Amino acid sequence: MTGYGKGVVQSKNLTVVAELKSLNGKTTDIRCRLPSAYKEQEIHLRKLILEKAYRGKIEYNITVESENGSEDYSINKSLFKKYYNDLHELSNELSIAPGTDFVQSILRIPNVVDAKFAEVSEEEYKAVLDATNIAIEELNDFRAEEGASMMVDLVERSENISSLLIKIEPFEAERVQKIKDKMRRNVEDVIPSQQIDNNRFEQEIIYYLEKLDVNEEKVRLTQHCKYFTEVLKSETVAVGKKLGFIAQEMGREINTLGSKAQDKNIQQIVVSMKDELEKIKEQLFNVV
Repeated sequence: MTGYGKGVVQSKNLTVVAELKSLNGKTTDIRCRLPSAYKEQEIHLRKLILEKAYRGKIEYNITVESENGSEDYSINKSLFKKYYNDLHELSNELSIAPGTDFVQSILRIPNVVDAKFAEVSEEEYKAVLDATNIAIEELNDFRAEEGASMMVDLVERSENISSLLIKIEPFEAERVQKIKDKMRRNVEDVIPSQQIDNNRFEQEIIYYLEKLDVNEEKVRLTQHCKYFTEVLKSETVAVGKKLGFIAQEMGREINTLGSKAQDKNIQQIVVSMKDELEKIKEQLFNVV
């Protein structure tokens, strides 16, 4: 589920800014961009986000603004000179047009610009945690607001499938009679009607109709739709995967209904059910 959260905390002469951006994803994938001084804490910060932010592709950024400005950073001059000389020499060999500016490119190379504050105090780390928690709370609030409108749509889709299921009933009796008539015609094309054993024929029809009976599928699909709505409205967190499993079971029953139908009217209703289910599955990618 998409979302955004930002936390800002002051700590002595530092301002810590934590930002969280999330996109849809079946699993939790956290990408961190942290100052080098915070690399040791990355595992703990990831765990904190994993426990509270749940599924999604999450981008986590920490920036630190200091009142001392550039005093907190230094340029690794020897490394900068080495990169510059190597690039300058290479540009001469390759006849690259003179005047090419390598400075900005070199400054973006790791370790060329170093942070002086290698040690992170407890107070500073606490500011990072506080800012991160604020960002997580804002992210979850953003997601909850989006999820409320999404739940209304998902409940409506599930209820639509239940309503379509009821529409099958008027066609069932007609469907059975059509199957009987078709089987009678097929048999009479091969065997004269006076030679047909009607008792045996009725037994075969009953056996065949039992194979095409859809009552079990209707009962199971009704229960799946009901359970889907119950899970949606429950207070349980992180139900996306569970809803996905229920949607799979709904799809299995709908497909079986379609394969047993042998009636164009029922087939049309089944197609409408599949359309509603596909819209449910698309939405479930956004549910944590």
